[in-house]
Amino acid sequence: MLPKPVHIAQISDLHIKPPGSLAYGRVDTAKALERCIVALNKFNPAPDFVVISGDLADTPTAEEYQYLTRLLAPLKLPFAGIPGNHDSRELMRAAFPSASYAFVSGALNQKIEIAGVDLLLLDSSVHRKPHGELEGATLQWLDEMLASSPARPALLFLHHPPFRAGIWHMDRQNLLNASELAPIVRRHPRVQLIATGHVHRATLTMFAGVPTTICPAPNHAVDLDLAELREPSFKVEPPAFHLHTWFPGERFGSIVTHHVPIGTFDGPHPFFGPDGKLL
Repeated sequence: MLPKPVHIAQISDLHIKPPGSLAYGRVDTAKALERCIVALNKFNPAPDFVVISGDLADTPTAEEYQYLTRLLAPLKLPFAGIPGNHDSRELMRAAFPSASYAFVSGALNQKIEIAGVDLLLLDSSVHRKPHGELEGATLQWLDEMLASSPARPALLFLHHPPFRAGIWHMDRQNLLNASELAPIVRRHPRVQLIATGHVHRATLTMFAGVPTTICPAPNHAVDLDLAELREPSFKVEPPAFHLHTWFPGERFGSIVTHHVPIGTFDGPHPFFGPDGKLL
């Protein structure tokens, strides 16, 4: 029997605040996460795994992580999270003590095997700083993990994008040592995707020869101000998550990323009638 496709859902930038609080005084991030979980639980076929790529909490506080775990409880799918610039490594360890962290302290890197695919979750957070950086120990760990199973496709997840998106105030707080990540990616052709968050917008480019994405958020979006006309701003745009589908095939197979809107929409409606004719 041929291997089945592997479906990895990615959600990002949850920004959970204490119960009753709104992000920036306007956005109910808890309700947004609840709607997102409903969509994930209803999706068919069920995703094999969910990666939460950073900014799980907002301030962060222990209360926020406690609320987050309650909000995540209805999720029927296995999941793992990595920190973003709004997170605390120590509080995340306490909130998710059963996670398979690579180190007993420090960066919350994880390796997760899903069928024939390796998910490598990289902690790019810098304590109390908005920008991202992969520590030397993380880069070494990544290199070793990629070398350990050279025949298996690998998907990399981290919070901070290793590229410029064109939004000025976000570009100055992306992954500042992307030049140290690039040679590792090029050295290991089994890397099929680099998936990130942070910018709250669906974005696609190539980095070190590999498709690299930014996941949209379930709550609010960073304003797409490419002309540098405004102060850092956000907009409440249609929420979504990413579904990364790996198809088995020659060498490392292939990967396709779908943008999945969150909500209730008209349809689906058939293209053809009972007689087989186009409606």
